[in-house]
Amino acid sequence: MLEATANSTGRLEAIWLKRVRRGPMDPLQDAELVAGRGLVGNANQGGRRQVTVIEAEAWQELLDELSSALAPSTRRANLMVSGIRLRKTRGHILEIGECRLEVLGETRPCERMEEALPGLRAAMGASWRGGVYAAVQVGGTIRVGDAVHVRSANHELWS
Repeated sequence: MLEATANSTGRLEAIWLKRVRRGPMDPLQDAELVAGRGLVGNANQGGRRQVTVIEAEAWQELLDELSSALAPSTRRANLMVSGIRLRKTRGHILEIGECRLEVLGETRPCERMEEALPGLRAAMGASWRGGVYAAVQVGGTIRVGDAVHVRSANHELWS
């Protein structure tokens, strides 16, 4: 997987909205993030887990290991990024388009992952492959295709 470096730029690959708890994940081309709240229209608002993010490369690794072709929306994350590594980014800032999200921790896979595919929950538990959760610090519009950067808490590009 790619590590974030001073010269790397990731990309926002997908956006999903969960209208109701345990409901379907609706794909979007663009969405609004609100500081302190999260994704407009998403079932989870406020609190610490305002937005969840997965890596496209980590998802593909999981599918390869488990010989599966599950859609990435199965993970039930709000955003999928590529080209950067989310592992151990707690306290870092994700810049997506004009928005800034503070990574608050690793998203631990729940029993729904095991329901989707036996072995998926355990496989996601290694190396932060279940993604991260974040709080929106600066809101705005995000779009599929937006550049993504990981910055340390002091706003330097993470390497």
